[in-house]
Amino acid sequence: MNKPQFAVSLMCMDFLRMREQLETLNRRADLYHVDIMDGHFCKNITLSPDLIRTFARVATLPMDVHFMTTTPSDWLEVCAQAGAKILSPHAETINADAFRTLNLIEKLGCQAGLTLNPATPLDTVRHYVERIDLLTLMTVDVGFAGQPFIEQMLPKIEEAAEWKARNGYRYLIQIDGSCNRRTFKRLMNAGAEVLVVGTSGLFSLDADLNTAYDRMLASFDEAIAE
Repeated sequence: MNKPQFAVSLMCMDFLRMREQLETLNRRADLYHVDIMDGHFCKNITLSPDLIRTFARVATLPMDVHFMTTTPSDWLEVCAQAGAKILSPHAETINADAFRTLNLIEKLGCQAGLTLNPATPLDTVRHYVERIDLLTLMTVDVGFAGQPFIEQMLPKIEEAAEWKARNGYRYLIQIDGSCNRRTFKRLMNAGAEVLVVGTSGLFSLDADLNTAYDRMLASFDEAIAE
């Protein structure tokens, strides 16, 4: 079994140690996961385009911006200009104008991401998923860190992997929500390729982020070996 890429959720970092933690993650992670929430699509407000611009002064890894916003078109250009490399709106918010949105992402010079809430079936994106570079499947309901893993998402991950294999789609399958020691093996067996790690999967493992990253990798190896 191949190791996944690890995307670190920056909403879970220690903002009093932002530069230090980004410099550590630059050496260790594969990409950054940046949550933009508007308080409407989900009842939380987290990061912002201004913070993306600040992160970009230190970050050397690509930033995937996850738009938990009712109107992602309001945010795409400003986040691309701030330094985002992957723009990932929710299918639930773009299906009325998905092709126009994807054209805009391409025009902005970014990779196209797409995110699905747990209750949203893959069939809703069948007609444009071939244009997606990063397909993110939520395994918790959107809004807050630390929510319980939704077991019913494992068959959905398997379905996305089967679509990819059968049709030669290019998207990477990213999992967002409760990626940690308890779920690593099941997610990988289902077909996950990128795991978003946040509080439970990384930052809570040690106050020193380098040590926490070592522990996260060790816990992944232990989980897979079981």
